[in-house]
Amino acid sequence: MQYSKIPLAQTVVTLCKTHNIKHIIISPGSRNAPLTIGFTHDIFFKCYSIVDERCAAFFALGIAQQTQEPTAVVCTSGSALLNYYPAVSEAYYSRIPLVVISADRPKHLIDVGDGQTIKQKNVYGEHVFYSANLKLDLREDAQKPPEEEVPLFKNLENKFEKLLGLQNGIQSQNETEIHQALHSAVINSGPAHINVPFDEPLYERVDELTISPIPFKLPNTELSIDANEIEECAEIWSNSNKKLILVGVLQPNSIEEKWLHQLAKDNSVIIMTETTSNLHHKDIFPGIDKLIAPLEDEDFNKLQPDVLLTFGGLVVSKKVKRFLRDYKPRYHWHVDEYNANDTFFVLDRHIRLKPNTFFDVFLSGVNISNQSQYKTHWLSIREKRRMLHDDYLQTIPFSDFIVFDKILRSIPSNSQLQVGNSSAIRYTQLFQLKNNITVFCNRGTSGIDGSTSTAIGAALASKERVTFITGDLSFFYDSNALWNNYIPNNFRIIVINNSGGGIFRILPGHKNTENFDMFFETKHNLDASDLSKMYNFEYTSVNDELALTKVLKTFYETSHQPKLLEIFTPSQINDEILLGYFEFIK
Repeated sequence: MQYSKIPLAQTVVTLCKTHNIKHIIISPGSRNAPLTIGFTHDIFFKCYSIVDERCAAFFALGIAQQTQEPTAVVCTSGSALLNYYPAVSEAYYSRIPLVVISADRPKHLIDVGDGQTIKQKNVYGEHVFYSANLKLDLREDAQKPPEEEVPLFKNLENKFEKLLGLQNGIQSQNETEIHQALHSAVINSGPAHINVPFDEPLYERVDELTISPIPFKLPNTELSIDANEIEECAEIWSNSNKKLILVGVLQPNSIEEKWLHQLAKDNSVIIMTETTSNLHHKDIFPGIDKLIAPLEDEDFNKLQPDVLLTFGGLVVSKKVKRFLRDYKPRYHWHVDEYNANDTFFVLDRHIRLKPNTFFDVFLSGVNISNQSQYKTHWLSIREKRRMLHDDYLQTIPFSDFIVFDKILRSIPSNSQLQVGNSSAIRYTQLFQLKNNITVFCNRGTSGIDGSTSTAIGAALASKERVTFITGDLSFFYDSNALWNNYIPNNFRIIVINNSGGGIFRILPGHKNTENFDMFFETKHNLDASDLSKMYNFEYTSVNDELALTKVLKTFYETSHQPKLLEIFTPSQINDEILLGYFEFIK
């Protein structure tokens, strides 16, 4: 096996292996050559080469999203690591363990006009859980004592001994910093940054390690249960007639089914879920906007909960946020082992437990209410909304709304759905999906910038078939995601092309003006055909309902290359149909 000759590079690679970080996404460069040599010559690591650092980081995010284990990205110095920033911020807010390893120039070459150099120390600020800024190794020739010991060289030998001791101190400090960063990514389930300075020469190799890292003992991070707090919550819960559980982004199978069944028995409990919560039960309330949008003040008063219990990640629905901010619950508790967002400005408890652990101790101490009509009343409203939803589909022409109905019905069972941001995830929220489809979306920062790259990383790491639904602006924005040699043949992309940012048409303001078209909707005449040809995707396009129905019958069949389906919809009517939907289901 070959290693970089540089001890610091050996240390980074060896400790990544110690912490069981297997997936390494490398973007080409010279300054990071010592790391590239170390990672790519060790069969323990699965290495990927992706040129565009922004795409590389979101690709890594997709892998970590699926494996729930730290995934590392490695880049050269300069602006390269700034291109990681969108994915780093997404990892921070979505709680995904992403490790950035950036090569750097030595300190004496910073701000002296040297090429490809920026101030890299702590560059991600508060968007990482740890920044390890490593120290440069002393040059090898400075650490070697004289060959012969004679009085003339006694002082010189002492100098070399001091330098050797200094190098040992540097080595020890670097090891500690690397351990802390990698451990931080795990215990916080979030991003960490390791900045690694290298001096030239960069490409020299050796056949044996020259370092012997000290073993690192992981501290105990087990969460403790506050029995008094749980008892207080159980008493309040038991004495409340209207309890609302709101669930945001969750990994599949995060909540044991027995807890859902037990909660569903309680007539004073409503469980509202988002598509990204991956929770299913016949008595829960998916499609939150479908339930809330048509309500009047009197209805909101009936829905206003005494207790709001939340868990999971960030929530998509703006309507539920507005409702709970205007009609505040008396109590809001958030259950999460990491953090709690005061989204509704009334949070009074952050219960630092995993939801399953919480329910295990909490539900044994609560009384089930059969007197309340809270759930029964809203279940009847839910059923009316669903019937009106189906009726509305029979009244509208070909549009984004029809397209989402068709494609969401077509997603294969026991597969995974990755959804782009903006209109794509908001439309998806309005429809019922099969219970055996898992759903993911980058809702940490809700950006359109890396959805395609994330979906491809997820498709590589997942054992499931993955379908990715995205809008046209998001797709073209992240088109370099297709510059990727690791896309599975069963990966499917569906692009809904309404020639611009159609979601802006539902917002207040003047439409159909030159200013609106250029600066808000950003109209265009692009299509994905040439990109598909360039990146070896099987391409199909449709622009009406009949053609879409026909294509979807064979779209998911086995193929020798990934497929891209582009659906052209009329931009002028999509906003009217969506706004008309909420009026219709009243």
